[in-house]
Amino acid sequence: MEFVIKISQFLLSLSLLIVLHELGHFIPAKLFKTKVEKFYLFFDVKFSLFKKKIGETVYGIGWLPLGGYVKIAGMIDESMDKEQMAQPPQPWEFRSKPAWQRLIIMLGGVTVNFILAYVIYVAVSFAYGDSVVNVNSLKDGYWVANETLEEAGFKTGDKVVSINDIPIINDSDIGLNIIKAEKITVKRGEDTKTIDLPEDFLGQLSSSGNRDLFEYRVPFMVAEIADTSANKANNIKVGDIITSVNGKELKYFDQLDEVVGETKNTLVTAEIIREDKRLTTELKVDKDGKFGLRPYKIHPKFEELGYYEVTRKSYTFGESFGAGWRKFTKTISNYGDQLAAIFNPKTGAYKGLGGFKAIYDQFSSVWSWPYFWGLTAFLSIMLAILNLLPIPALDGGHVMFLLYEMVSGRKPSEKFLEQAQIVGFFILIALVLFANGNDIFKAITN
Repeated sequence: MEFVIKISQFLLSLSLLIVLHELGHFIPAKLFKTKVEKFYLFFDVKFSLFKKKIGETVYGIGWLPLGGYVKIAGMIDESMDKEQMAQPPQPWEFRSKPAWQRLIIMLGGVTVNFILAYVIYVAVSFAYGDSVVNVNSLKDGYWVANETLEEAGFKTGDKVVSINDIPIINDSDIGLNIIKAEKITVKRGEDTKTIDLPEDFLGQLSSSGNRDLFEYRVPFMVAEIADTSANKANNIKVGDIITSVNGKELKYFDQLDEVVGETKNTLVTAEIIREDKRLTTELKVDKDGKFGLRPYKIHPKFEELGYYEVTRKSYTFGESFGAGWRKFTKTISNYGDQLAAIFNPKTGAYKGLGGFKAIYDQFSSVWSWPYFWGLTAFLSIMLAILNLLPIPALDGGHVMFLLYEMVSGRKPSEKFLEQAQIVGFFILIALVLFANGNDIFKAITN
């Protein structure tokens, strides 16, 4: 069921972004009376899952979900239709249009992606408002389970005070500032400690296989009982909170190993809270010192129990435009920082570059519309920025040559554009192989 939910969100988000991006090219092309031969969701290598010709355009769905495209007559693109380009230019072709019209057509896709992201942020702000966890409400700090963080000097119980001297107020501020982090100041007990991070900290995080940073310290609330669990038939249910084992208090899930200790392949006495009632039951500890129970990492009950405080803010229709703009600009800035880190070999951030699996993994295993739309808005910005990179096979490459033409007054030859398109195509293939290869490597090694 978890797979069905995640893959449904992944395909819905991807399809929406691709169709609207290509629509951004399609609409100005039609407005400037340019012939659009194909409009496709996904790639139709050899055959299509569906296609129908309406007017002069064939609309279809391909079988290869690596993107989509519009084929505009008289344009050198990934189709490399040399036969058409060998014919005399026709007035309805892309190459016959003024440079400014061609520029608008090429920028249409990324423009729609940026607009879509902003509209989503406005709508989500108005419909759901904002919910943030204030770091000061985490009474006993964070759970540090990532080996990279531990090796850097962080410990469970640390409270994050600042990153690069930027105060951390809300939990979400950590993710926004970690990309450029050089030092992190934490409060440990009564002491304040500043930890200097290695230059390749991001690379180390990517190589560790554990993307979790500072996690909430929450109780052991049962989210799932594995079919192979020795406790499948015992008196334990989803939603139960285990509060002690053999008389030892278990306030946080991260204390489990310490509380269970060396107890293995034995029965232990556990106190649990079920629907606000305290019960005692026996649980089996397996050979690895585990119960075979998956805990919740986040649950509305945790706020009720006082483990952290959630601050909620709602927006009027008018206020949502400002709130959406702040999220929009902050996301663009943050993603720009990510790209800068990736292209800087010293940071090692390129090791974290992922493909379709990495994107799929970002979707929630439970359907949450606020999370879905927030992630879709981020992916829309990501798609727009990546398409603006000056690589010939991308929109940014076409824009680069068009700007050259408009400034110099000279149009690059079609032969040059064809060769540039081939080079750009191979660069893209190399990037796709590298990113998806990273996904495969991590799946094998972790």
